This record gives sequence, structure tokens and C-alpha cells, in this order.
Amino acid sequence: MKKTLTITLAATLLAACASNEERLKQRAEELCRYIPDHELREEARGYMTADFYAALDTMFNHLPEFEAMDHEWLYYFVTGNGGTMADYTVTAVAQTDQDHAVATISVKQKWEDGSFDPTTDVEEHKLYMEKVGGRWLMSDFDGHKADCLRHIALNREEQAVRQAISDYLVHEIGEHYQKGELCIPTLMMVHEERELFMGDFWVLWYNVAGDTLKCVSGGNHSGCMTLRKADGGYTVTAFEQTVDGAGNDASARRIFGSYYDVYQNIHSNERVREAVRQEQLRYYIKKHRLNIRYYQDYGWPAVEL
Repeated sequence: MKKTLTITLAATLLAACASNEERLKQRAEELCRYIPDHELREEARGYMTADFYAALDTMFNHLPEFEAMDHEWLYYFVTGNGGTMADYTVTAVAQTDQDHAVATISVKQKWEDGSFDPTTDVEEHKLYMEKVGGRWLMSDFDGHKADCLRHIALNREEQAVRQAISDYLVHEIGEHYQKGELCIPTLMMVHEERELFMGDFWVLWYNVAGDTLKCVSGGNHSGCMTLRKADGGYTVTAFEQTVDGAGNDASARRIFGSYYDVYQNIHSNERVREAVRQEQLRYYIKKHRLNIRYYQDYGWPAVEL
């Protein structure tokens, strides 16, 4: 009788484990629908842990992108830019403790007509789950949470540097121009090394006319700034600029040194300069919640932002 009870109990436990594993697998399959693919959907908030969603939300929606493809890695966790969609299959799931589990996911690329791309290999990914309030939620995917937090920290450091440079350009350089209502510099970084920050900097004053920023004055101030970090922020302590006139090229070669060609490629490319200017104007407008749609230089048509 005792042997029979033992066998029955073991069978019951095995069935319970199998049933729990199947439930976890079904939940993982459901969570796969909310893995970011070029965008973070708002409804994903209810299927992710608060910290994982917050990290993704910051990366997708709250960081400025001053350079093209700045965070390209973010926009396709599992798909590229070839027009395919990810087809997920949960191949295994393991519960690591009472509140954590990890699912192994097989991903194939599928075209919009439902056919699979034969040129793309099947990939394997890891979806991490955490039980919160009795519900299993996505807590990470392929370790991207750490990637996000690292990028956020780097971005905040970068923004502190940019803010210090912008403040210096506005208050120390912008004072010598005809003033408008807003002074919005354009920063194009060339090289950063310890406390030295080389760049092609433009100081531009604007007046607000309806939904248009009209440029009233400004100019270029390329060079190398020395910054000092204190109390969690940065302060510009020195600024060596290229000189105007005949000595401009010689001073640029001396200041930028081995990065002169990088500087020259940026400085001489009006298309790149305007693209960066537009991106940074859009960020400024969003940050300050301005109702602006265009900017305009004197004698030129307005440009839509």
C-alpha cells in the first residue's frame, strides 16, 4: 500500500510539474507578442516588469538622437530592416526559482504573405520572466536590459557635457551677437578625450514668429573646449577656437591634429550640418514644449522640422 501511495504521489508531482511547465510555455508564447520590433508598443507595459519597461521606454521614447542610427541596435531585437517579421516558437522553458523563469525561443523571419525567408537562419533567443503580483511578466530579453541601462547612463553623461558646452556658447559667445529671443547652438562633436572636447560649434539666435524660428544672427566657433566635472555637472574652463581669415586652416590643423580630416569633413558638409541642426532644433522644441514647425534663415525659404 505504501509503495502504491509513493508511486501515485510521484506521478501526481510529475503531472503537476508538466502542467506548470506547459502554463509557463503558454505564457512565454503570449509574452513574445510584446517583444519590441522597431517600436515599443504602449500595451507592452502590462506584460513587462516595471523596471524593464521603464528602461525600454527611456531608450525608445525619451533619448535624443543627434546622430543618424544612434541606437540602431535597439530597433530590432530580433528582426532587421529587410521587411520581414519575427515568427516566435517557444522551444523550452525552465523555472529557476519560485518567481523566475527563462524561456528559449526559436525565431524565423517571415514575409507579410506568411512565407518564410529561406535565406535567414533560425535564431535562438532567451526571454526572462518574473512573477509579479501572481502574474508572469517579461523581465528581460537577451540581456538587453543591461544594454539599455548602460546606454542611458552614457547618454546622461553625454547630455551633461552637451549642456555645459551649450551654456558656454550661449552665455559667453552668444553675448557678442545681435540677440534674438532664443539662442540655440548646433553642436557637432569631432572627438572627445578625457576633459577635451573638439567640435564644430554654431551659435544661432532666433526670433519666434508664429510657428517659425527666424534666425537673426549667428556664426561658427569651431575648436577644442576643456571641461571640468564637479558636483555632478560640467563647466567649461577653456576654449581654443580656430581663427578667422587667412589663418583659419592652419589653426584648425593645429587644434584638431590627427582629427583634422574628421573636422573638415563635418565642417565643409552643409547637408550634414543642416541635418544635425534640424535634429537638435527638434529636440530643443520638444524639451521646451514649443509650438514650432519651421525654421528660416534670412533670404531663404522656411524649412519644416
